Amino acid sequence: MPPERRPIVLCADDYGLSPGVSRGILALARAGRISATGSMTNLPSFAPAAPPLREVAGRVGLGLHLTLTAGAPLGPMPRLAPGGALPSLGRLMRAAFAGALDAAETEGEIARQLDAFERALGRPPDFVDGHQHVHVLPGLRGALLAVLARRGLAGRTWLRDPGDRLAALLARPSAPKAGLVRALALGFRRAAVRAGFPTNRGFSGFSDFAPGSGFAESFERAFARLGPAPLVMCHPGEADDALRALDPVVASRPAELAYLASERFATFLEREGLRLAPAPGARGPDGAA
Repeated sequence: MPPERRPIVLCADDYGLSPGVSRGILALARAGRISATGSMTNLPSFAPAAPPLREVAGRVGLGLHLTLTAGAPLGPMPRLAPGGALPSLGRLMRAAFAGALDAAETEGEIARQLDAFERALGRPPDFVDGHQHVHVLPGLRGALLAVLARRGLAGRTWLRDPGDRLAALLARPSAPKAGLVRALALGFRRAAVRAGFPTNRGFSGFSDFAPGSGFAESFERAFARLGPAPLVMCHPGEADDALRALDPVVASRPAELAYLASERFATFLEREGLRLAPAPGARGPDGAA
């Protein structure tokens, strides 16, 4: 009997960002080339793209990609989004570190995005993470844990910890960006576990999103020095006008989509002894971790 492959979560971020992004992610989910995807439930493209996700539930982890820096909030946020548009990441970070976020306001928006997920899919999310990792920021991590705890999701929903060991970061692409996010996430896993929420242990997939050749080699380096319950993020999708209007990351998404659908990626997973799993540390059919 061949040895059991090591489980790893491969999560496609940004489902619902645009119709093309959702189509690409859904194709990978149906083909078994990703094992999780996070949905941006505040964006107009999410609701029409949500029903097909039901067919991959169980095989693919379905999560909330909490969004506070793109599009509009699902309800009034007079302090954070006084004009009806969510702020840039820089402005959100400044407010977070200045202690200027209103707890009731942010908890309200987190609850509304969770509600939108549940209305569309008929169930709570398997996991929660944040677009541009906003869920680990001061004032937001506590709000997220409070909302999830009130809903009785402790022990049922896992959370993304975007930090990792420094030695692992240095072995992978985009180490400076990964190091910054690691610093922002300090203490997040400890707070999540203390509140009853499991997390991944090991995180990678940072990219400079530069178009052109060399993507496959760069992405494969993201699997270097994996942690004990690792998660790798990715950003595949088809490019369309809706994406171009909302997000600067456009040209690299089709390249990621093509690679993840390729025989090269399947061969890479087999060679490295990895299998895609919908949850951190998920166990195989024979019970092996």
